Amino acid sequence: MTQLNVKNLQVELGGKTIVSDVSISINLGEWVCIIGPNGAGKSSLLKAIAGIISSTGDLFVNDVDLRELSHRDRACWVAYVAQEPIMPSGMKVFDYILLGRTAHLKMLASESNLDIEVAHFAVNELGLEDFLERDVATLSGGERQRVAIARALTQASPIVLLDEPTTALDVGYQQEVLELIDRLCKENKIAVISTMHDLTIAGLYPDELMLLHNGAIHEKGRPEQVLTRENIAEVYGANIEIVVSNGTLAVIPIRLKS
Repeated sequence: MTQLNVKNLQVELGGKTIVSDVSISINLGEWVCIIGPNGAGKSSLLKAIAGIISSTGDLFVNDVDLRELSHRDRACWVAYVAQEPIMPSGMKVFDYILLGRTAHLKMLASESNLDIEVAHFAVNELGLEDFLERDVATLSGGERQRVAIARALTQASPIVLLDEPTTALDVGYQQEVLELIDRLCKENKIAVISTMHDLTIAGLYPDELMLLHNGAIHEKGRPEQVLTRENIAEVYGANIEIVVSNGTLAVIPIRLKS
């Protein structure tokens, strides 16, 4: 079984340790969500796994050392969607999505019919059929996020890293996108590592949560193990109540007495 193994990962930026001694193991068909307050190291952890920023520690997919791969070969294993994707003005939406196939093309080769079919699959899954001729510069924040996720799906990498995938989406599209990610994770057997700010949504879909605090793992496990009043108070400094309704765990802030 294909497995991503991250061991003792450490990230230092400007002489400061941002991520410290983090280890993750994830199989295809599983979803791990990283939570934690601003500055906890969530985005830096994803960027390190994707190879966007420097890090130390082991990064393996089975017996393949990701650090020894070229950027193109690494992209065949790992797809990354930034919280605020960069999209070049003047490019049409479909052309941007089709860029996801670049890692699979030989040097100077053009996209095949199969590549185009894969891109259209992602377009249909994310309901982007009416956007294909639009300039990416004209898209709203939520539209840009859906297009970026479509490009990641087009990349067809077995491991997908999503940094705040619902940050610019309204509640309806949030649910649609998360249901899609969950379905593709289980049916297409991809491994998903995401970050999220919304703790209730974080506890709704992923198989495992990892709570980061000052760059280190404070707690990891099933949502009900991680999302406790004690953990939230210690890491976030927040006073909350945990409510379970119809199997859904909700994190409810409690107003402080004046």
